[in-house]
Amino acid sequence: RWLVAKAAEAGRQAVARLTGPRHTALKLTVAVALALVAFFAFAKADYRVSAKTIVEPLVRRAVVAPFSGYVADSRVRAGDLVRASQELCRLDDRELRLERLKWLAQHQQVLRQYQQAMALRNAAQVRILAAQVDQAAAQLELLTDQMERTRVLAPFDGVVVTGDLSQALGSPVERGQVLFEVAPLEAFRLILQVDERNVADLQVGQHGRMVLASFPGEELPLTVDKLTPVSTPREGRNYFRVEARLDKAPERLRPGMEGVAKVEIDRRRVIWIWTHELVDWLRLTLWSWWP
Repeated sequence: RWLVAKAAEAGRQAVARLTGPRHTALKLTVAVALALVAFFAFAKADYRVSAKTIVEPLVRRAVVAPFSGYVADSRVRAGDLVRASQELCRLDDRELRLERLKWLAQHQQVLRQYQQAMALRNAAQVRILAAQVDQAAAQLELLTDQMERTRVLAPFDGVVVTGDLSQALGSPVERGQVLFEVAPLEAFRLILQVDERNVADLQVGQHGRMVLASFPGEELPLTVDKLTPVSTPREGRNYFRVEARLDKAPERLRPGMEGVAKVEIDRRRVIWIWTHELVDWLRLTLWSWWP
């Protein structure tokens, strides 16, 4: 027979099975299949973009060495909670004390010479010695200020993000070298690593929710704040940096925590939500192969 005739005969037999008195299992299977097709064709659901999320502090204050010296003691390390003006570490002040004694003795000596010149009414010598007295006093004031700053203090209440000098006692530090970084506990931002295939769906002001690995049973509401037009390659894909803020931050939130965020876009058909990535991949593949 012709293939068309065989196909028509098979179709008539299938219709007879579906409309006849028997073949109940076949009828139920076809009914369920039609119901699923109708559901996926017309049902809609919330379309959300998922992305890996990292919690970062909104502000990082660098605590630097006030002068060149050596580490004498360290009280905190990364992850510790600190209070404002709490001592983070202490620098060795032995050289400063010796230098201060040297300038103190020189100040006393020049001051006596200045008083003798005043008694002899030697105006020229008085002016020279007065300048030397001022110089010694300025050096003493500078050394006193440096000795007060040997105790490196926390600038505000927060958490130590980076820095651990407990294994570097006695090591030298240079002036301006970053010893610690402190972040406040009440100001955080979320960094969403959004795949380049989904970044076009995001806009500033959209809302979503985030679940952290530290406490997966709690959903945290968020709002998209900024879209950065710079991509970062990772694991063979490009990801865009999207910043968001937490509408309500729990007290146990800490910088460096990771989780998954889902940003709500709109309502779309369920079949599209489940198949759009595969369809987009097929389109791109066919476009690259098509002559």
